[in-house]
Amino acid sequence: MDLAASSTSRFSDVDEYGFKRSDNFDYRNYEQFMSGYLKTLTKRRMKWEAILQRNADLTTIDSKLKRYIRKGIPGPFRADVWMKISGAAKLQQRSPTLYRNLLGAHYEKEICDSITIDLPRTFPDNIHFDTKKERLFNILVAYAHHNREVGYCQGLNYIAGLLLIVTDDEEKSFWLLKHIVESIVPQYHTKNMANLLRDLAVFKEMIMRRAPQVNRHIENLGLPYTVIASKWFICIFAEVLPVETVLRIWDCVFAEGYKIVFRVALALFLTHKTAILGCDDIAALANLFREKMMQGDIVTDCHSFIEAMFKIRLKRSELEALRKVCVGRNNT
Repeated sequence: MDLAASSTSRFSDVDEYGFKRSDNFDYRNYEQFMSGYLKTLTKRRMKWEAILQRNADLTTIDSKLKRYIRKGIPGPFRADVWMKISGAAKLQQRSPTLYRNLLGAHYEKEICDSITIDLPRTFPDNIHFDTKKERLFNILVAYAHHNREVGYCQGLNYIAGLLLIVTDDEEKSFWLLKHIVESIVPQYHTKNMANLLRDLAVFKEMIMRRAPQVNRHIENLGLPYTVIASKWFICIFAEVLPVETVLRIWDCVFAEGYKIVFRVALALFLTHKTAILGCDDIAALANLFREKMMQGDIVTDCHSFIEAMFKIRLKRSELEALRKVCVGRNNT
């Protein structure tokens, strides 16, 4: 760790969610960003308090509410707002005993063993997570027995784990996990991962259209898109990007759906275009995607990154058309 930087910074080496900052964390730039962002968060909280007084159920996501969501849901309101805007709260109301009944059911040993193996690997850099592992096990084992087609798949532990950190509530985390897996990214986590492979092919097509030079460079160096972006899509960027940035992304995902996942992936490529083209071998490119690109100033400044993401032109009709093309190719 840069002791000089951390000792002069007013920020701890552990963030507000309990994650330890990396040894090379840039405290100076982070403090510069946060000096303005904290003021923004205070203003956003006041505006959200007014919105929730007028529309506590958040039954309709109109243009104003969508704009507010894109600018960030305040932390204290996030769990309940996610439940409402995603529709997970209504699903829970229709089956109020489902989660408790699942916890009381008989569990398959193979599923339990797979989850137990992954628990220590889930957010080992979070100082509070040891106390949450039993609750995370409950969420994952309940969902695995609820959705037999998915069961348990690596990656779900990161999604459920971050949901648990935000909500501090097993049942809400279960319903939000169910919404993500079944409505946002369906068939990403099944054994054949059919829709994941399709959407990675769609993403490559989008890069070919928007940044052909970048695509050619990546192909020339020989790094497959499946290696670059599989974890992005499987985990919805959890354990990939800085936590605050992931939560801002998830605000939008719960409100606007799967298109946000593509927007983020496109923004990562397009905002790092120069750095990608500057890599002269596959090792440097892999390191860029694995580490440098995922923790640098561009993605740490979550507010600016979200703004850049929404400046990218992307229509749902384009995504759906490309999905049909890519499915057709896989079937031939």
